[in-house]
Amino acid sequence: MLAKDLRDKTPDQLREELANLKKESFNLRFQQATNALENTARMRQVKRDTARVMTILNEKAVDAAKAE
Repeated sequence: MLAKDLRDKTPDQLREELANLKKESFNLRFQQATNALENTARMRQVKRDTARVMTILNEKAVDAAKAE
């Protein structure tokens, strides 16, 4: 997931993406606890994607506050 692709999305789309990433993160942690996780690198990728989405949401919020 690239930041420039995320910047084109609306805040509502970003919040939906964030919810999906958090669900995936939960599922990956559950798989790890039950020793069913196959791709351990995916946990790191999801964590970083979550941070990326949150950063862009914050940027959009700051821009909206400045515009007012």
